[in-house]
Amino acid sequence: MNIEGLDYNTQREKIILPEYGREIQKMVDYAVGLPTKEERQVCAETIISIMDRMTSHSRESEDHDRKLWDHLAIMSNFELDIDYPYDVSEAKKIMTSPEPLGYPMTQIPVRHYGKMVFELFEKLKEMPAGEERDELVRVTANQMKRNLLLWSHGSSDDEKIASDLARYTDGVIQLDLDTFQFDKVIEKEVSALKSNKKRK
Repeated sequence: MNIEGLDYNTQREKIILPEYGREIQKMVDYAVGLPTKEERQVCAETIISIMDRMTSHSRESEDHDRKLWDHLAIMSNFELDIDYPYDVSEAKKIMTSPEPLGYPMTQIPVRHYGKMVFELFEKLKEMPAGEERDELVRVTANQMKRNLLLWSHGSSDDEKIASDLARYTDGVIQLDLDTFQFDKVIEKEVSALKSNKKRK
């Protein structure tokens, strides 16, 4: 709906750095159009002082001033011809979006254990018997129990963990449930995680 005399943000030109607001952008546009370098310099320094007051919370950072001048250059599309106190040629990188991270598409037999647990299975296959492997078995079995409790609606079967551990390590690891002790804190940890998920 268009009502004569009303000026909607959606109808206005997009602001380059919205955190400074439209009025600062207008000041920057005005500075770019000034006829002499001296006038542009004075206007730019005035704009920087206003931007500094707006961002007083970040004054403690050592590159605070440089960022302000970088932002001024960006808002002017690098068309503001003044003597910058810093080299602003690198400022364009601020506006460059990072390359998207590749999502690991590795297939795993069961999702509830997760990719990292399957990496532990592979590690256990190669490790020689001894204290180090025993410790990794303990860590892996406890993590499997956590994952089962978290993703299987609270049901966790120690025999299933022992069976899966043997299965996914090609029989290398045989968990003796008569002697193996799971961490007692696991169920409390999982309950806390589940309640945090519900609150979100």
